[in-house]
Amino acid sequence: MDASFWHAKWEKNEIGFHQDQVNPFLIRYFGELSLSHGSRVFVPLCGKTRDIAWLLSQGYRVAGAELSRVAIEQLFAEFGVEPRISEAGSLTHFAAQDIDIHVGDIFELAAKDLGQVDAVYDRAALVALPEDMRRRYANHLAEITNRAPQLLITYEYDQAMQDGPPFSVSGEEVRRHYEARFDVALVDSADVPGGLRGKCPAKEHAWVLKKT
Repeated sequence: MDASFWHAKWEKNEIGFHQDQVNPFLIRYFGELSLSHGSRVFVPLCGKTRDIAWLLSQGYRVAGAELSRVAIEQLFAEFGVEPRISEAGSLTHFAAQDIDIHVGDIFELAAKDLGQVDAVYDRAALVALPEDMRRRYANHLAEITNRAPQLLITYEYDQAMQDGPPFSVSGEEVRRHYEARFDVALVDSADVPGGLRGKCPAKEHAWVLKKT
């Protein structure tokens, strides 16, 4: 799966993965990370998720990374905000009060460019990547965020019944990628209403990862 897959999805508005509501697990469990007002939260592969607006409404600052410029242009348009846009190497930086997004390949994003991160909210990044990329992603994320605590959302279902993304990520795989750096706790699970894309039963899991 390469960048052209995601660019095509956004350009054709084929964004069934975009949720119109704030993720319930975010509302219920983000407090587990014990952040202070004004803390900076990194949202990898953020798209134009409504979860960003919720984080801002709770008094957090938000940083993001997203491959599609179309998604981020739509995000700021929906906020009714004109971003400041600058180039930073191979990435494009969109910034406004309390929010800045790096557009391009997340693997090109360095810690010095991302800046301080107090926590990570990963609802759509790990599950968007095929299996052979997920370990690389987990390693890179820990490096650029200095192992900031995370609220991680995953899906689990019979991968043989449907192609990803979102991909099925087992609890064993989550622990394999993260346990060396974090205390990993599964805090909740829920059935996906109607199944994933209405095709197969699936569960959504919420994980809290804290630095060991």
